[in-house]
Amino acid sequence: MTFSVTVVVPAHNAARTLSACLDSVYAQTHRPHQVIVVDDGSTDATARIAQAYAADGGPAGAPAEGSAGGPPCELIRQWPNRGVSAARNAGIAAATGEVIFFLDSDEALTPDSVANALEILEKDPECGCVHGVIAPEPLFDDGPVERYRVLHAHWWRVRGAGVVETAFFAQAAVRREVFERIGGFDESLRDSEDLELSDRLAPHYRIVLTDRVVAHHDEADRLGPLLAETYRRALLLVPALASSRRGGRRNLTANSPASVAAAAFTLAALPLAVRWPVLPAAGLAAFCAANAGLLRFAARRHGVAFAPYAAGVHFLVVGSLLTGAGVGALRMLRPGRRPVLPSAPPATGERTAPPATGERN
Repeated sequence: MTFSVTVVVPAHNAARTLSACLDSVYAQTHRPHQVIVVDDGSTDATARIAQAYAADGGPAGAPAEGSAGGPPCELIRQWPNRGVSAARNAGIAAATGEVIFFLDSDEALTPDSVANALEILEKDPECGCVHGVIAPEPLFDDGPVERYRVLHAHWWRVRGAGVVETAFFAQAAVRREVFERIGGFDESLRDSEDLELSDRLAPHYRIVLTDRVVAHHDEADRLGPLLAETYRRALLLVPALASSRRGGRRNLTANSPASVAAAAFTLAALPLAVRWPVLPAAGLAAFCAANAGLLRFAARRHGVAFAPYAAGVHFLVVGSLLTGAGVGALRMLRPGRRPVLPSAPPATGERTAPPATGERN
């Protein structure tokens, strides 16, 4: 393979997972040309952990199997926290590789992931982006909520593998020319930035989702934070999907229309349960039927008893998604301008984050 690769890791308060993330980068069978960590306003040990990889391509400088070691990790520090879009743009601006591989700081790649992504890009000159799937086992197993979450993430991505029109950049290889042509990530977006960039990318390049790029993900392990995160991310879902519909494209989605419709019907029928209990019961049955494949997969991975638990948590997650999307749709009626936070001057000796070429303001 002839591509040089820059791995960009946006990180915010990632002390728990960053070592595992970077260890997986330096263990790749295809040696990266450059590794960049963008510390986006962290208040924990994120920067110190990244600096430990700056000397020899790893804390102890040990070469990865199948490689000749790795480049020193470069640290870019942003202050205050500006969001993942700004962090990725900072990495793009500093990258020198022909391909930029984005990896979120709470994920760890399987060893062949970068090599497999490059092979797909090399074989298909029209492909501008290759992104991967979540492993069915979490990075750190913290309980049943997290097991459900990664199982669902793995399930729907694997089912959608192939040529798609949506890219998710938590583990994704992108030709550098893509950003030179369409610009970087929209820094006004802290969520749904993947959909917005996909909307600009899809008309010009092929996007491939592959199960040959795999990352173990450290997910939410408590129900409350999981539902809150789902709600927050769903707030911008309707505006993003509306933009894609105007462009005549379909997005890759985590939940089938039948599953969402069954959940919506069940929630709407709950106030009628005292008089007509059959209505919400029928809605729940329809919801389980719409997710039968996911529930069978959950039973195979963690036992039959896990399937009803997964069904219950999944129903609550879809309910939170519907609530957030509904609130976001109402907000579309009163659009407001998002404030842009000014950047504080860097401390002495820190590398600042220059703007990405062609980025959107």
